[in-house]
Amino acid sequence: MITSFNDLLPLLPLLIVTVTSVVAMLMIGIRRSYIATGAIVITGLLVATLVAVSMMGWTNQQITPLLIIDQYSLLFTAVVCASAMVLAVLSFPYFFELDDQKEEYFLLLTIATVGAIVMVSSNHFVSTVLGLETLSMSLYGMIAYPLHSSKSAKFPLEASVKYLVLSAAASGFILFGMALIYAQTGTLSFASVTKLPASGLGDGYTVVALLMVVSGMAFKLSLAPFHMWTPDVYEGAPLPATAYLATIGKAAMFVVLLRFLLVSEALNFDSMLAVLTLIAAISMLAGNLLALLQDNLKRILAYSSIAHMGYLLLALVAGHYVTGTIAVEAITFYLIAYMIMSLGAFGVASIISSSEKEFDSIKEYRGLFWRNPLLAATFIAMLLSLAGIPLTVGFIGKFYIFLSGVEAELWMLLGFLVMGSGIGLYYYLRIIYRMFMPEKQSLPYRVGGVESVSSYAVLAILLFLLLLFGIYPEPIMSIVATASAFI
Repeated sequence: MITSFNDLLPLLPLLIVTVTSVVAMLMIGIRRSYIATGAIVITGLLVATLVAVSMMGWTNQQITPLLIIDQYSLLFTAVVCASAMVLAVLSFPYFFELDDQKEEYFLLLTIATVGAIVMVSSNHFVSTVLGLETLSMSLYGMIAYPLHSSKSAKFPLEASVKYLVLSAAASGFILFGMALIYAQTGTLSFASVTKLPASGLGDGYTVVALLMVVSGMAFKLSLAPFHMWTPDVYEGAPLPATAYLATIGKAAMFVVLLRFLLVSEALNFDSMLAVLTLIAAISMLAGNLLALLQDNLKRILAYSSIAHMGYLLLALVAGHYVTGTIAVEAITFYLIAYMIMSLGAFGVASIISSSEKEFDSIKEYRGLFWRNPLLAATFIAMLLSLAGIPLTVGFIGKFYIFLSGVEAELWMLLGFLVMGSGIGLYYYLRIIYRMFMPEKQSLPYRVGGVESVSSYAVLAILLFLLLLFGIYPEPIMSIVATASAFI
């Protein structure tokens, strides 16, 4: 219960981002200025990131029954705010030449970030749904954003409608599962699941409720077989929106899933454990195999993300069998690594592209190394990290996952992990090979203008973090280990 101003202090990052969205909205209403609105949003997200980082030494504090502020939620609050700031910077050159009203994009991005922060701090179904719908409603707009412009992504409206309809169905599954849990316990906290009947009719209701909640969350994470929407939405949406959906959207949802399964002790049900194991195996295999068949960069990254979510689910299943926090640490580290890698990959594509023309076919990346070696080198580093090559953060993350699987003796899933990693390396190398091929003709895509200077700086920081955490991961590993003890 909030009784004084001091009780609001743990919510300071959330309040800063909320105020930023209000100020951005007022700015749009008073005077339209793309540069000013973007600067307000980027500054607000930067301040929220710094505040969240400075608060990480705080102890657990339950803010109303809905939100818990601990080191784990603060860590991901900082990661979400930093990632949103990076995407705001990368979005700037993409929409710079858009011949339409473009300021509202930053407003949608900020509101989506508010929803993501609520999700990573949630230990209650009500706050989960509120955060999820805030995030999803903003994403609908972001995906369809360049609709009225002649310079637009391929199928923004189609992608948005697909995501709207199917996401609503997934939310319905989560709500129905919540209703079944509430009918038996009279409360909607994650911990209430431990009070569910373990025998008789109640056991059947319990399993159905848990499976419905997890199925809805699996859709949001595009885990197989709930992944059918992912490649179409990724391809149709503008690149910055795709990047947001692939990074912040999935990270926030996975943190919710992790906290829910650990707090509710749902993995104690054998049926739940079997279902998650099956989903992890199918996701790793299907994601990597289907990526082999694609020539569109965004579809490749879409199927690749399915496989990466499968890797994370492996560590989640492993957490049931091992003592200690090794599995949670593996998940946390890999989520952070995945966000760095994905932001870098989508960032390069955003700089090269514009709202007038998206270069999303791997054929269009032919000769990129000879036109812009710096961008190509950054892109190569990100792709090799996604493949799990040593000296990159992706290798450390995948090793973490592998270690948790070995300790849990999940040999079948580890086999899928190794097989998937090998397949993944092949389709990432396909893209790299194209970049080194000689140009047949002068390609029309741009490699950045004055408005792209900040984007280049952000990419440089992401590349530095990718190599730093790959070569010397000790600082981030210690932070992850400390935060993981609180969940």
